[in-house]
Parts: sequence; structure tokens; C-alpha cells
Amino acid sequence: MKAKTKVRTSAYRKRDYQAFLYLLPWILGFSLLQLYPFISSLFYSFTDYQITSKPVWAGLKNYINLFTTDSEFTNSLKVTITYTLYTVPGKLIMALAVAVFLNRNIKGINLIRTLYYIPSLFGGSVATAILWKLLFLDNGVINALLTTLHLPNIQFWGNPKTALPTICALEIWQFGSSMVMFLAALKNVPTDLYEAAAIDGAKPVQQFFRITIPQITPIIFFNLINQTITALQNFTSAFVITNGGPMKSTYVLGMKLYKEGFSYFKMGYASAISWVMFVIIMVVTLILFRSSSMWVHYADE
Repeated sequence: MKAKTKVRTSAYRKRDYQAFLYLLPWILGFSLLQLYPFISSLFYSFTDYQITSKPVWAGLKNYINLFTTDSEFTNSLKVTITYTLYTVPGKLIMALAVAVFLNRNIKGINLIRTLYYIPSLFGGSVATAILWKLLFLDNGVINALLTTLHLPNIQFWGNPKTALPTICALEIWQFGSSMVMFLAALKNVPTDLYEAAAIDGAKPVQQFFRITIPQITPIIFFNLINQTITALQNFTSAFVITNGGPMKSTYVLGMKLYKEGFSYFKMGYASAISWVMFVIIMVVTLILFRSSSMWVHYADE
């Protein structure tokens, strides 16, 4: 028995080594490309680091400057919060509305679903941002349509009041991934609930808010978390379309971080901004998770 146990133990350890070797490329990639930059950025955030010179310890100087003397950071924070408050609810509402519409057995519905999902395949891409910029130029397609309808043209990119909402519209338009998840959730809602509600005289609107919404709250919560994190990290659309203008009205935190790190080469200051972003995202995520117990309903509860 002891011999058999020894053989089994050695064989088990051998399989362990083999598994470790298979995992080694991922472990090295994670350690070098994610874990090391993550930890080093925390260290650099407490230093005066100019890339070309060695980092010099500065303590809390970068963080104090961010919240006391850097009005540009305060503006970027406001713009990012405004952008998030526009895009996240807008995208979720659009995605759910289209999912409800597509949750029907009609001819050609699969093609329609595919067409609605296509914009999300290019989500966050430079090409999509450039196309959106061209559509809303002063002499672009949208203003041409307004002229045809004898309506006044709108200066979408030159007006601080319209630039950010127009960029938000780009994000809201790319609702395909959330829509697919909502559609899958709607397919899993038991039909007998609707039948029982119809017998009791519940109207479609009442069924939607009393049955559909409670049944899909886990997916609503999942999409809310993902879209909030994505919105708080936005960079591409603002950088490509307006470069933060006009008058810093679209200057999100992602752009502030980029400018400080790669235009002014203040890597220590940029690292401090990145950690502020990380803390904001973490706090918002924790708040959402804490509130989920009050409105998210799971099947086993």
C-alpha cells in the first residue's frame, strides 16, 4: 500500500509540474505586462519622474497638486462624471428597448439582430470615431439633412454645449454587446409568468415592470458595472474627435492622463492620475455592489 501511495504521489506531483509549465507563459505575461506595471505605477505616483531622469521621491506632492492647484484635473473629473452619467443610462435604456423589440418571432429577425449588433464590433475604434466626427462636421451629413429639412445648422464640435453630448451619442449608439445580453436574459424569462399575469388582467406595460425587469435585474446589474467602468476610462473618442476641445469641454480623465504622461513626460504625475481613476472606479463599483442587494433579484432567492 505504501508503494502504491508513493507512486500515486509522485505521479500527482509530475502532473502538477506539467500544469505549471502550461500556465507559465500566462503567468509570465501577467507578471510582466500587468502586475509589474500596476505595482510600479503606484510607486511612481509618489515620485517626480520625468522618464529621461531617475524618479525622485516626492511623497504626496502629486496627489496634493491634483486636488489643490490643478484646475485642469478638476475639470477633467467633472467632464468624466458627466460623460458617465450620460452614456451609461442611455446605453442601457437603448439596449433594453432594442432587445425587447428583437425578442419576437418574426420573419428576418436574425438578420435584424445582426445589423443591430454590428456597430458594437467596432466599439472604441479609431475608425468609428473618425466616421462620427465626419458625420457631425459643420458641412457633414447631419447638417446637410438639417438644411434639407429647412432647419438651422448646429455646430456640434465647435460648441462646448454640444460637443460632449455628441460624443456621448457615439457611445450610446454602440449598445450591441449589452443588447445581446439583455436579449439572452429575456429569452430565459418563464412564459408562464406572463400567462398568469395576463389571466389576472395585467397590461403589457405592467407585465414589463412587474415581471420582465425583476427577472433580468442580474443582467442589468452586470451591464451597469461593465458600462460604468468603460465610461470612466474613456479616451479614444474624445482624443480622436475633439482632442479635448472646445475649451476643454470633452477633456476626460483619460486624456488628462495621456497628456501628462506622453506629451509633458510627467510620468509620476500621470501615475497619480491613474491611481485616482482606479480608486474612483473601485469606489463606484463597491457602491453598486452594495446597493445590488436592494434591487437585484436572483432565481435562487
